[in-house]
Amino acid sequence: MDRTFSIIKPDATKRNITGKINAMIEDAGFRIIAQKRIFLTGAQAALFYEIHKERSFFQEMVANMTAGPVIVQVLQKNNAVVDYRKLMGATNPHAADHGTIRKAYGIDVGYNSVHGSDSEENAVREISFFFSEIELVG
Repeated sequence: MDRTFSIIKPDATKRNITGKINAMIEDAGFRIIAQKRIFLTGAQAALFYEIHKERSFFQEMVANMTAGPVIVQVLQKNNAVVDYRKLMGATNPHAADHGTIRKAYGIDVGYNSVHGSDSEENAVREISFFFSEIELVG
């Protein structure tokens, strides 16, 4: 089984729709093998998203990710990274396919409810950023 990383973002936790998002994840065949609700500090968010630090949206993204609690998760399934990217949908919810998380719950590009790893290598890095091996319970 493969693993990927997911964040349910502050715009979704504020609207109390984490259970609905988790239901979509589980209905798509993923097993949530680790999950916790945390507040990201500005330093943590900046470090997590450092790959984007030169981009114009970096400061706004850090601000959005620290505006409230997030749910960090490890998801398990065959083809986890690719399948979760499909389930999330396009970054812009208005362009996302029906049946995706972002189409159902995203507001706009900056408030699109979820983050997911974009490669297997990044999944490993992102999982280890938030979880120790002992916390991954399949």
